[in-house]
Amino acid sequence: MPSELHPYAVLIRPIITEKSTILAGQDKYVFEVDPRANKAQIKEAVQLAFNVRVADVNTINMKGKPRRFGRRVVHRPNWKKAIVTLVPGDKIELFEGV
Repeated sequence: MPSELHPYAVLIRPIITEKSTILAGQDKYVFEVDPRANKAQIKEAVQLAFNVRVADVNTINMKGKPRRFGRRVVHRPNWKKAIVTLVPGDKIELFEGV
């Protein structure tokens, strides 16, 4: 069982890409989250931070990509992505107009 994370420590940063901007039109928002966080903790953190109602949370464990420095190959760290679906009518203003 993962240790109890503070709700503000769960969300690391929003992911702003072309695909995530399209998803925002469907009331879905993408965040990088703490790899130890579960779906219930992510839901609580988004509701607390943005004062919205969360309908669903999907999570993806992203594998770190290899990076080359000359002959040496190192890997970026693995990270976790969460796609949060809001109740229709709710919006996160942070993403609007980006």
